[in-house]
Amino acid sequence: MNHRYIAFDVETPNCANNRISAIGITVVENGSVTDDLYSLVNPEVHFDSFNIRLTGITPKMVADQPTFPELWEKIEPIMSSGLLIAHNAPFDMGVLAQCLNDYGIEWQPFTYYACTCVMGRACYPQLQNHKLNTLCDYLKLNLDHHNAGSDSRACAELLLDYMRHSLQPDRFLRQYDLAQRRTLRVPYKMQS
Repeated sequence: MNHRYIAFDVETPNCANNRISAIGITVVENGSVTDDLYSLVNPEVHFDSFNIRLTGITPKMVADQPTFPELWEKIEPIMSSGLLIAHNAPFDMGVLAQCLNDYGIEWQPFTYYACTCVMGRACYPQLQNHKLNTLCDYLKLNLDHHNAGSDSRACAELLLDYMRHSLQPDRFLRQYDLAQRRTLRVPYKMQS
């Protein structure tokens, strides 16, 4: 079983969802949060007004920030150091894969992840939905929703809560094909 988890969240500048304007990363190791990283990212593309309203991130705020390739040099060792965890993970995995692909960055052909939204359905089936803010409200976790740093921290706190309820991420393991930008389900017998 993996004992290091990399909870991450990305925000995007427009509806194409193929660039990152902010990323939050929270490391969980041996049952506790051990590190947090947050960075604005210059996506080098236009911003939609909807995304500006949603995230509060403007083109001016990211003008002098690192581009994704510049930031990737710093975060790749972290992203490679454990099982990736995200809330509504196919979205975050898809944006990450698109950025890697569009910038011609070779990382690895496949990566594994687990989704705290899917885990939330298993842990708290009585809730009307399993959105990040719904789960955080229910568990009284702090959340500044659509701030990537806060969202990744909340995702990590959800993971820790689920693990306290004996839900192990390995049971929810999925494989992501980074080249094809799609999720592959991992056979359950391989998850143990």
